[in-house]
Order: sequence, then structure tokens, then C-alpha cells
Amino acid sequence: MSATPPTGRQHRLRTWLATPLGQALLQQEARLVEEALDGVFGEHCLQLGHWGEAHAFLRFARTQRSVCVAADTSGAAPPDAIGCLHRLPLVSESMDAVILPHTLELSSRPHAILREVTRVLRAEGRLIVLGFKPGGLWGLRRLIPGAGMPPAVDKLISDRTLSDWLQLLDLHIHGVSRYFFRWPLPGNRGGASRAWEERGRRWWPELAACYMLSAQKRVVALTPLKKPWRARPKVVGGLVKPTTRVIYGNFDQNS
Repeated sequence: MSATPPTGRQHRLRTWLATPLGQALLQQEARLVEEALDGVFGEHCLQLGHWGEAHAFLRFARTQRSVCVAADTSGAAPPDAIGCLHRLPLVSESMDAVILPHTLELSSRPHAILREVTRVLRAEGRLIVLGFKPGGLWGLRRLIPGAGMPPAVDKLISDRTLSDWLQLLDLHIHGVSRYFFRWPLPGNRGGASRAWEERGRRWWPELAACYMLSAQKRVVALTPLKKPWRARPKVVGGLVKPTTRVIYGNFDQNS
């Protein structure tokens, strides 16, 4: 497919991610994805959508190959392929891991994307989703002049809602991590210690700006059906158990 040029909103998003606050967010998310991908092996890892550099998260993949597919060229670096994220030209059950870095919030068809992800994931394949929390510190953005979510991020999906969607698609939720406890102010340079982040995760996780959800595709166990073979006659004391059927016929009186 031909590349779609970035729009004004997508350009503003790329500019926001280049700010100190955006860079701090990307760095923290990179650490979380690296931990989530630890122990995930196989042949293919797929990232859908832009969020910073095309391979900012894929560099942590331990699979043999990794690829970034996006719907446009709005990222800081071009993706490996351009295509519709809700209609992937990929073979079913061919991916060992899929990463969605805020992809669902930037799409008008999040359900269709999740269905495609479920289709291309192999059994036991891992899904990693990054998203913004509708509540928390950043949920107060409308009350603060000049504050707000990154450009083009309008339709927020809570981790609870996403968990319900994934369970309907027969994906098992491994866990949810809430992170980034910083005010979304333009002048915020993003500087915060890891101790502050750890305190936030422990004491006020609901105030986090973002979450990372990890899920795994279930394996459908098939129970083999035994063929109902005809029961063999039981042997008692080395002899065949007498039958209870009555046999009628002519008998010789002289016998």
C-alpha cells in the first residue's frame, strides 16, 4: 500500500513526544515493555502503530524477527510496512507477540484491531497494550489551563474495559501495571525519581497517567471422543458368562 502522509494532529503528536515530558514517558514505557518481553521467545514479534521511534520497543524483542506496521508515516522513523491495522495481510496464528503502544486510542476501530490481533496471535502468544487512564492525575486535564493529553489522543479506554474486551476474545489477562505519576503540564520537564514512581504504584495506583496490560491467547483444549465399541462378553473362571437369551427350536424326543 502507498504511504499516507501525516496529518497536522499527527505532527503535533510527534512534536509532543519530543518534549522532555514525552521523552520521559517513552523511556519509562521502554523499560516496562522490556520487562514484559523478557521470556517471550519464538519467530515473530509485531508492533502495530507508531509511538516514537518505529523500533523503540521492538529492539527488546527476543524473537527471530520483528516488524512494525503502521497506517501512516507520522512516526519519528518510517515503519517497516504501511497497511490497515484492522485488516492485516498476515497469516493467522503466525505471531508470537504483538505490541500495541497507545494504538487503540489513536484508532477509530479499536475492536477490529483487537480481532485481528487475536487472529494473528499463535496459541500462548503474548499481547502487550499501552494506554492512557481516563482517570487519575491526567483525568483532571480539563481543569488545568494549558494541560491535556497528547495531541490526537481523544478516545481513552480504561484498563478494566480493555480487560473485558480481551476476555470476550478468549485472551487471558496476565496483569496490569499502572505508571507515570506526573502532571501533564507543558512546562513539566518530566524529571521524577524512580522512588517517586514506586511510591505511586504502591500507594496511589489509580492516580497513574498510564497503564500496561499484558494478555495471552488461550489454548483451546480438545477432548478426544472415544468410539462406543461393543462391549465384549465377560469371562468368569475361564468360561464365557452364559447368555440370558432363550433359544427356541425343535428338539428330538429320543435324544
